Amino acid sequence: MDETTTAQDARLDAYEISTDAARLDRARVHQWLSTDAYWAIGRSRDKQDRAIDGSLNFGAYDAASGELVAYARVITDHATFAWLCDVYVDRPVRGQGLGTALAAAVRDHFAPLGIKRILLATQDAHGVYEKAGFTALDVPEHWMVLRFP
Repeated sequence: MDETTTAQDARLDAYEISTDAARLDRARVHQWLSTDAYWAIGRSRDKQDRAIDGSLNFGAYDAASGELVAYARVITDHATFAWLCDVYVDRPVRGQGLGTALAAAVRDHFAPLGIKRILLATQDAHGVYEKAGFTALDVPEHWMVLRFP
């Protein structure tokens, strides 16, 4: 193991990842996403709370203080499909590998369930997810979208 990996591992040891939705600071998640996440700017608190309630949520917490410092949400049936979305790392703790750690926690959570794929979309964080094993779609032209105004 090289020195960089060791330093990153030590930084990540300062955080705990949990799927306990009761631990989430919902107001903080809403603030982050609705004001600082390009895909969710202006999202209402009610809509965010409904999204949390209908999803499997991953929170990353400072091990010392218990403060929520990063968040990810997964829409899933727990059997055949999962969509990773709303991944957000608080600005003061970015660059420590928390985004990749959240993606890896999602991967590891679903691996034993036999789900064939976990999808996500990103404009600018491909490298974060590639470190957790995500790749571009093999045949993107097979995928379609239905958009609402």
